[in-house]
Amino acid sequence: MSETLGAASLLQLIWLASPALPIGGFSYSEGLEAGVDRAGVATESMACDWLLEQLPLSLARGDLAVAAQAIPAWRDHDADRVRELNDWVLHTRETAEQRLQTEQMGRSLLDWLRNHDTVAPPLLDTAAQMPPTYPLMFALAVSATDATVRDGLLAMAFGWAENMVQAALKSVPLGQSAGQRILARLARAIPAAVDHAMALDDRQRQAFSPMLAILSAQHETQYSRLFRS
Repeated sequence: MSETLGAASLLQLIWLASPALPIGGFSYSEGLEAGVDRAGVATESMACDWLLEQLPLSLARGDLAVAAQAIPAWRDHDADRVRELNDWVLHTRETAEQRLQTEQMGRSLLDWLRNHDTVAPPLLDTAAQMPPTYPLMFALAVSATDATVRDGLLAMAFGWAENMVQAALKSVPLGQSAGQRILARLARAIPAAVDHAMALDDRQRQAFSPMLAILSAQHETQYSRLFRS
């Protein structure tokens, strides 16, 4: 974390990373619930391994890499670049469930930002003119702080980790102590994932996790679901 990050910006990042942020992140398991049902994710170690693989293979190569490029684009008021990155997110969602998640959370985060005075109105107008996705709206929120790009991505990744651990607690199911052990391992892995995301350019960024996409599609018709599809 940047040594020069001000208190207000630090608190804003903590707020954005909180699972209590009312944008619906807790409603999705991102394939984990289907993994429990169809891929035999039944123990703490299996759930931990699942998330430790998902972090670099899915989150870092896709949404974190997009956010890394979107934060400076928002700060530069580069609307064309923002729309290009937002379109990439929409076009790379491999299932209806994944697209629902990024659009619903993006809209909810934009609504949340409208109720605060951190983001300039012209930027909110730009966001409202497109189907806002979650990575682009998180980047918009970060762009209004003094945080570095890396600071913002660390917050985004930790927020993802907390939501996914909560999904594991409910769907495997696991106890709170197991959840904290998983979160500790994810926290240790997040800095490297963020550094990798920041090193990717447009040609290297990708959203290709075929088994995760298959499980997400199967989750849409899974019997007895806890999480949204």
